Amino acid sequence: MPQPRPRTPLDPRTLLDLDQAHVWHPYGPMPGTATPLLVESAAGVRLRLAEPAEGHRELVDGMSSWWAAIHGYGHPVLDAAVRGQLDRMSHVMFGGLTHEPAVRLAATLVEITPAPLQHVFLADSGSVSVEVAVKMCLQYWASLGRPEKHRLLTWRGGYHGDTFHPMSVCDPKGGMHRLWGGVLPRQVFAGEPPAGFDAAVDEAYAAELADLLERHAGELAAVIVEPVVQGAGGMRFHSPGYLRLLRELCDAHDVLLVFDEIATGFGRTGELFAAGHAGVAPDVMCLGKALTGGYLTMAATLCTSRVADGISRGEVPVLAHGPTFMGNPLAAAAANASLGLLLDQDWRTEVKRIESALRTGLAPAAELPGVADVRVLGAIGVVQLDHPVDMAAATRAATRHGVWLRPFRDLVYTMPPYVTGEDDLARIGEAVVAAAAAG
Repeated sequence: MPQPRPRTPLDPRTLLDLDQAHVWHPYGPMPGTATPLLVESAAGVRLRLAEPAEGHRELVDGMSSWWAAIHGYGHPVLDAAVRGQLDRMSHVMFGGLTHEPAVRLAATLVEITPAPLQHVFLADSGSVSVEVAVKMCLQYWASLGRPEKHRLLTWRGGYHGDTFHPMSVCDPKGGMHRLWGGVLPRQVFAGEPPAGFDAAVDEAYAAELADLLERHAGELAAVIVEPVVQGAGGMRFHSPGYLRLLRELCDAHDVLLVFDEIATGFGRTGELFAAGHAGVAPDVMCLGKALTGGYLTMAATLCTSRVADGISRGEVPVLAHGPTFMGNPLAAAAANASLGLLLDQDWRTEVKRIESALRTGLAPAAELPGVADVRVLGAIGVVQLDHPVDMAAATRAATRHGVWLRPFRDLVYTMPPYVTGEDDLARIGEAVVAAAAAG
């Protein structure tokens, strides 16, 4: 067997120079204007840097790597699952073939999600899972001979991904996709849902939703929303009552309901899925991020038998979508191990523990000048400023406290791994407050 070519290790400065010259980072210019921190390794809830930053070689990860690494890094159960699967096969095409990790994963997802969801389409990323959800809804109505039902309704302040149909249901003015306004499909938008998880349903807003559904029912394929928490669109919380209202309105006007649980799924809000706060089930649900515990990219789109049967009765009786790495065995093995870890522990108590610590740790931010709001729900803590955050200054302030945060827009927030200990949660709280003061 040929031996791998030896590679000369690159020093940190060379790596960062190459990074600036060639690597296009998310939501950044090319070439980059800010030097990223170079991560050498990660274990538990800590990122180890190749070079110290603000006096720290290790940073507590307050972001769960964009909300995915709920069990932290280098978890022995997840490591063993991936290594064991690697010994069997790393990948095999999913067209015409199947395998135990994917089948087991689909069965588990059906078991733990709301009962009407019975069918699972495995995708590569959260954005693609939304693309699949939209395609399911459009094809469902086309298969029933109603192709005029091709638009989507959502509310402002949302974010559903960076590919084209998901961009069309992100906030059209305050979001990051304004550039594409003249290219994307024109969807129907309600105003932002009134803020406050514990707030009563606002009757005027409920009437607005009812009016929009009634007026556009003949052209609407689906309503799509992030339940309870709007993520990258603004980290806003709203009453579960609006989800119950949407379910009633969709049923009354023969419109499908899609919940994007990519950010909220797997316990983050204090329920296994945010839909649980409302006690309702969607027709289609999107999952991602924490699905594999942050180990490998994978997402899922679940639907009811009504949706699947409708598509199967159409002129084109198949869902014409098939990612090359669909059902990847390594990712499915990681997902099965991650779900096992989550479900076998008292995750609800752990999330409540984090919620309590974040409420205590972030409370001092409310007294800072320039802070508009401080809010916590489950393992999500948010400090909202009354001005755009100075991202560089806020990041440096957090790093000086030994914590990695990624502020954006007018927000300094944290979504720590569920395994974060009390001392590290206190440190994260101090870092968020310091970042808010600096930003």
